Amino acid sequence: MKKRWTRYLTPGLVFQSVLIGGGYGTGAEIARYFGSYGLLGGLLALGATAAAWALLCAVTFEFVRVFRTYDYGSMMRRLLGRAGALYDLCFYAMLLLVLGVVNATAASMVRALTDLPPWVGVALLSFGVVFLVLRGTEAIERALSLWAYVLYAVYLLFLAAVFLRFGDAIVSELQKAEIRPGWLFGGLRYASYNLVCVSMILYTLRDLDTRREAAACGVLAGVLGAAPALPLLLAMGCNLPAALASETPVTAILERLEQPWLYVLFEIVLFGTLVETAAGFIKALEDRMERALFRGRSFGLAGSAAGGSSWPWLGRPLVTGAVTALGICVSTFGLTELIDKGYGAICYGALFLFALPMLTAGARMIRRSKP
Repeated sequence: MKKRWTRYLTPGLVFQSVLIGGGYGTGAEIARYFGSYGLLGGLLALGATAAAWALLCAVTFEFVRVFRTYDYGSMMRRLLGRAGALYDLCFYAMLLLVLGVVNATAASMVRALTDLPPWVGVALLSFGVVFLVLRGTEAIERALSLWAYVLYAVYLLFLAAVFLRFGDAIVSELQKAEIRPGWLFGGLRYASYNLVCVSMILYTLRDLDTRREAAACGVLAGVLGAAPALPLLLAMGCNLPAALASETPVTAILERLEQPWLYVLFEIVLFGTLVETAAGFIKALEDRMERALFRGRSFGLAGSAAGGSSWPWLGRPLVTGAVTALGICVSTFGLTELIDKGYGAICYGALFLFALPMLTAGARMIRRSKP
C-alpha cells in the first residue's frame, strides 16, 4: 500500500509524464495552441486546459475507483457497453501519432546535439522504451514519477536562466496584456487533444480508497499536467513571434541563451520524457490486450499468469517491438505535419466516446453508487 502523499501525487505525475513528450516538451504545441493568443491570452488558455483536465480526471478517477476498471478497455465497456470498443480506434490512432511524434523529435534532437544520423536518436529511444516497458508496471510507475520531478526542476532552471537574460522582454510582453480572441476555445481544444492520456494511467489508481481521494487526485493531475507548459510559455515571451515561427521553440531559445551546459541538460531530460511518453502508451495498450485475452486471470509482478500463459514472456516483447517499429514508420511524416494534421481528427472521437459520456452518463453512474 502506498503512502497517502504518494497516492495523491503518483497519478498526476504519471499523467504529466505521458503528456509531455514530443510536441509538448519541445514547446511546439505550447506555441501553437497557447502562444498564438498572446502571452497573457496563452496563460488564460492554459488555465482553461488545466481546469478541463482536472474535471475529467476527477470524474474518471472516481469512476475507476468505484467500478474497479483499471485499464481503459474495461472502463469503456462499463461506460458504453459494447460501443466502448469504438474507443480502441481512437486509442490506436493516437498511439501511432504519438509514437511518430516522439521518434521524429528524438531524431531531430540527436542530430542537432551530436551531428549523428537521425537513426541513432530513433534507436536510442526505441531501446529505452522497450527496456522500460518490459520491466513491468511498478518500474514504469516509479520511472515516470521520478523523472517528473527531474523535469520540473530543469524547466524551472530553464525559466530562471531565460528570465535573467531576457527578463525585460518577458515583462514587456506581459505588460502588453495581449489577449487574442478564442483563447478559451483554444485551451479547451488543447485539453481535448490529450483526452486519451487520461485513460492511459488507470493502473496508478489501484490504491485509492475514498471519493475524496479520487477527486483530489484528479484535480492535482490536471494541475500537474499543465504545469510544465507554464515555464515554457513564459520563456517564449522573450521573443514570441520567433517561438511561433520555430518548429522546436525551446531549442531556439536555448540557442539564444548560449549556455551549452543548460542546452545539453535540457535535451537529456527531454529525451527521457520521450521515452516515458512512448512507454506509457505501449503500457496502456498491453494492459488492454492482456485484459481482453485473459479476462479473469491475474498477472503477478513477476509476469506469470494463473494457468501458465506465455503472454508476459512472449506477447509483451512482440507487441512492444511491433508497435515501436510502426512508430518509426509514422515518424517519417515530420513533426510539424504530425501535430497540425493528426490531433484534430482523433480528438473528436475521444471527446464524443470518452469525455462527454464520462461527464454525463459516468457521473450519473457514480452518483447511484455507494460513496
